[in-house]
Amino acid sequence: MLRALVLDLDGTIVDTETAIFRAWEEVYRRRGARLPQEEWLKAVGSSQARFDPVAYLAHQLGQAVDRAQVEAEADALAAHEVRQLGPRPGVVELVHAAQAEQLLLAVASSSPRAWVDARLEQVGLAGAIPVRATADDVAQVKPAPDLFLEAARRLGIEPAQALVVEDSVHGARAALAAGMRCVVVPNPVTEGEAFPQGVAVLPSLVGWTPQALWTLACEAWESQEAKGFTMGEDREARARGPGAG
Repeated sequence: MLRALVLDLDGTIVDTETAIFRAWEEVYRRRGARLPQEEWLKAVGSSQARFDPVAYLAHQLGQAVDRAQVEAEADALAAHEVRQLGPRPGVVELVHAAQAEQLLLAVASSSPRAWVDARLEQVGLAGAIPVRATADDVAQVKPAPDLFLEAARRLGIEPAQALVVEDSVHGARAALAAGMRCVVVPNPVTEGEAFPQGVAVLPSLVGWTPQALWTLACEAWESQEAKGFTMGEDREARARGPGAG
């Protein structure tokens, strides 16, 4: 039975992913370099530990770069666009529908708590989603299951009672590893990714209710491919549980 809706933040509730990627593309362009999207995707939904854009830039240029200066430049470029962003289509309506169905709500994000709080305030959903599991709360971010397991713990539910809405491969893998049903709605940065078996993929949330998404996600989960994925590839990740590593 569906009891809770757990949403990713970046790229799902608000498309900061595209804004930040464009900012880093511009940083590279100004220095005569190119940032391949396939390299950037290594960190989307996870952390910079999977892809360091400053180190990659230095490698491309064949010389050291000032990390603080480059990061400050990228942050300034991204901040201007991020401040203009609203929620992705269908997100607010989905949250309101979840409230009407008396579902519990949470955010599970690989970003720091301050960033998550600010973005939810920005799109007017801070009051609607008071439960938040962030990078500040766990030992490992996505694709480890820690964030989703922590969200379930804070909501007081079993992981199998939650529906996750995600945008990235790392997020989808984390949801499956946590034993949660998952729907993925890619953004312009992640739309070319090959998402794992076991999740449902949609172009938009517009017109979807929580129960309809739940049905779709359960069908994907119950497929033979989904069973192979969840019982095989990520069995070890689920067994580690939160705080492992």
